[in-house]
Amino acid sequence: MERSRYSSGDEALAARIVALALLEDVLGRGLALDQALAGARDFTALTPRDRAFVRMLVTTALRRMGQVDDLIQRAMDGKGPATPPRLQNILRLGATQIAFMEVPDYAIVDTAVELAAHAGLPRAKGLVNAVLRRILAEGRAWFLAQDEGCINMPAWLMTTWEQDYGVAEAAQIAQASLAEAPLDITIKDEAGREEWAQALQATVMPHGTLRRNSGGMVTDLPGFSDGMWWVQDAAAAIPARLFGDVRGRTVVDMCAAPGGKTMQLAAMGADVIAIDRSMQRLKVLEENLKRVRLEGRVKVEAADGAAWRAPGPVDFILLDAPCSATGTIRRHPDVLRLKAEKDVARLAETQARLLENACDMLAPGGVVIYCTCSLQKAESETQVERLLAARKDMRRDPVRPEEVGNIAGIVTPAGDVRVLPFHLAAMGGMDGFFVARLRKI
Repeated sequence: MERSRYSSGDEALAARIVALALLEDVLGRGLALDQALAGARDFTALTPRDRAFVRMLVTTALRRMGQVDDLIQRAMDGKGPATPPRLQNILRLGATQIAFMEVPDYAIVDTAVELAAHAGLPRAKGLVNAVLRRILAEGRAWFLAQDEGCINMPAWLMTTWEQDYGVAEAAQIAQASLAEAPLDITIKDEAGREEWAQALQATVMPHGTLRRNSGGMVTDLPGFSDGMWWVQDAAAAIPARLFGDVRGRTVVDMCAAPGGKTMQLAAMGADVIAIDRSMQRLKVLEENLKRVRLEGRVKVEAADGAAWRAPGPVDFILLDAPCSATGTIRRHPDVLRLKAEKDVARLAETQARLLENACDMLAPGGVVIYCTCSLQKAESETQVERLLAARKDMRRDPVRPEEVGNIAGIVTPAGDVRVLPFHLAAMGGMDGFFVARLRKI
């Protein structure tokens, strides 16, 4: 079977105990993985090597859960999933290591059996041993027969992608979403792009983002502690650039936290009013601003962007609306397990209110950049078309290919930006993203 190059190191049970707790936080408690990691003291207490192993194990289990559950089901002769859910999660961790990680076979089985006993399931030790040993013995043929793109995606997600993009393109999206994302970097001073590309051993992408292969601690890279750059996906770096020259101008960032686009705008010379309803997320934004030493250009306000009003008409508004985040599956595979079709409809209502308020605040001639990291057209293209049909004071300001580095295929015939995960595949792909530039008449 296909495996990533990784060894579990000391084969300690402790790492699997932490991995099980994190998997249960996501699947049982509905926590985002980043939130679960932030609150996991046992994870922090692990060695750096074991932390990397646990993160890889849990993200792979979430990303490849369709394949993993299929292997377990076959090994149980169709009698799965195992009960209680904790037992199924123990089997998931074991099967993930077998199929996708470079861990010795005996270590996988032994630690899984120990984990079952530690997790209060001593009577299941025999089952865990038998299931994992059968996957080791027979699983390769099962693995090769899987359609990895389709089997790992929730049915509702594949259905909407097929409706929005067609069957062939939906399959491409699903396949590309399984890839692990590289590390993308936005630098504070674009004049130093080539120097930082060399220092960071990064590639310069067509629209200026720096990209390096993932690996190692981000905080240990040159320039991080000095605030010379921040991590931001290549697609997410596009919207702020579409305002053009904003030096000395005021830009309202309506849903600003955690602050990647706020920092971009401030680095471009704008005076930014950063709005977000979450005090906790705004705290992260303020910490990020201090690290890159741009806090002097940003005024932070805790408020609901759908209700907040500027003191007077504004010329520039960035609305990165809350969404289902289905474009970020490569970075956040927990999206596959936490989001449901009903969330899209609920979020679409919020997006519509935010966009309406943004347009109301605009001065004549003013520009709002509307964007989402969703692949669902209901949250993106449909929102823009609905707004333009309802409001005769707004029109689309088409994006030109040269504004986005002439990246092939991402500017739609209407002039919006629609990035799909397989765009720039030769360079490692991009997050799914949508951007529209709208101007008030």
